[in-house]
Amino acid sequence: MSRPRIAIAGFQHETNTFSPLPTPFEEFEHGGAWPGLQTGEDVIKELSGLNVPIGGFIDEADDFELVPIAWAAAEPSSYVTDDAFDRISAMIVDGIAACGAIDGVYLDLHGAMTTESHDDGEAELLRRVREVTGPDLPIAVSLDLHGNMSREFAELASVTTIYRTYPHIDMAETGARARRLMRAELARGKPFAKAWRQLGYIIPIQAQSTRRQPGERLYAMLSDLEGAGVSSADFVFGFPPADVPACGCSVFVHGSDQGAVDAAADKMLTALEAAEDELHNPLVPAEAAVSEAMRIAGSASRPVMIADAQDNPGAGGTGDTTGVLAALVAARAQRAVIGMLWDPETASAAHAAGKGAELDVAIGGKFPQLGTGPFQARVRVEALSDGNFDFTGPMYGGAHASLGPMAALRVLEGDSDVTVVVGSNRTQNADQAIYTHLGINPPEQAIVCVKSAVHFLADYEPIAETVIFAESPGANPCQLDIIPYTRLREGVRLGPNGPAFGRREV
Repeated sequence: MSRPRIAIAGFQHETNTFSPLPTPFEEFEHGGAWPGLQTGEDVIKELSGLNVPIGGFIDEADDFELVPIAWAAAEPSSYVTDDAFDRISAMIVDGIAACGAIDGVYLDLHGAMTTESHDDGEAELLRRVREVTGPDLPIAVSLDLHGNMSREFAELASVTTIYRTYPHIDMAETGARARRLMRAELARGKPFAKAWRQLGYIIPIQAQSTRRQPGERLYAMLSDLEGAGVSSADFVFGFPPADVPACGCSVFVHGSDQGAVDAAADKMLTALEAAEDELHNPLVPAEAAVSEAMRIAGSASRPVMIADAQDNPGAGGTGDTTGVLAALVAARAQRAVIGMLWDPETASAAHAAGKGAELDVAIGGKFPQLGTGPFQARVRVEALSDGNFDFTGPMYGGAHASLGPMAALRVLEGDSDVTVVVGSNRTQNADQAIYTHLGINPPEQAIVCVKSAVHFLADYEPIAETVIFAESPGANPCQLDIIPYTRLREGVRLGPNGPAFGRREV
């Protein structure tokens, strides 16, 4: 008996509709933290073994004949251009059409893609795929925990698996679960029963970590919901900086019994509703965060971590705002390092000057509408790199970085001892290798600052004395009730116990 023939593809983007950075096709072509656009057999060659969903799907077992089509991902930013979406979607759809007879399709998607013309990019891609495959062919999809999923998407996908960790250390496992569900659906010979539910409030990113409560407890519930007619239970926490109707948390359940599936979905939704009072994680103003970090570092044997959460490139931030950097220098912080700031111009100037040179620079702050301008300083070039190195942490480990020219710059201002790492390709700092490949050893620092919201916890928290989440300007706003939303669904609450969107006083 021949093995089922499964077409596989991926198209990942987390769209921050408040970011000033558009997402053209070129952003998908070149790599950064993840490989660039891959087609055909290179999908398997480049992504097998990596902690990405399609890698897990590929590596799960040899019981399918895989037909690789294309895979693309870009750093989180603003709207995906119609040109980029149409070109990559055409690669996938035309590739599936050219496969001949297939038994199913697997898609490695994100869940929070918004394009210039489509609020739900994943639903639109699935709609186009269904035009080729018809309504009944099994389509398994894996999603990021931060998806904003519409009812239309839930109806178009046959089965859906979602990351259960944040930081996302289980991406490959999520793809492997999708393969197991695909196998079960093919053996069943007919579609699974499905249930989709949507929560009535939006959850801030800073409250979503599964290394904290209630996230750890809520995601632990999912495996207990499976069994007795329920094959899979998952939920997305949602991606708040997206002005789309489906923004927020959704629950997905699949199984053989509609009653059991509905009951499991309702139980999960009830647990999420009951956790509302716990899902707060207030940020500390940057100056206070630095002051507290310095106080703790005075007697600590391990570094104090500061997360510049609102300028997280992993959520569409520019990665170049300078609020925390300025606070460190103003407070005369000692043995402090901050990175990575996205600044190709400063990185280039440092390379031109050479290691050991001193120069005047204007670091970051290229988007003053976000609330900070460039940080003017004289610096000494401590280290240089071409930005090519291997990640070593639990999230990115195994992947090869391609971040362009990078530099470690010692700020020569006052009595501070602050080093800032700048780079040429934007990415969040979720891996110590961003520092160590430049000769900076994070455990030896007193204060370590990262442009990240939560992902850094997997690699950095084990070495940290404590973690402080700083409030500083950026394109990843975490205080939801002041975000200028215009297109959310009527009545959804802006944060736990927050005001309802669109409510009008009578």
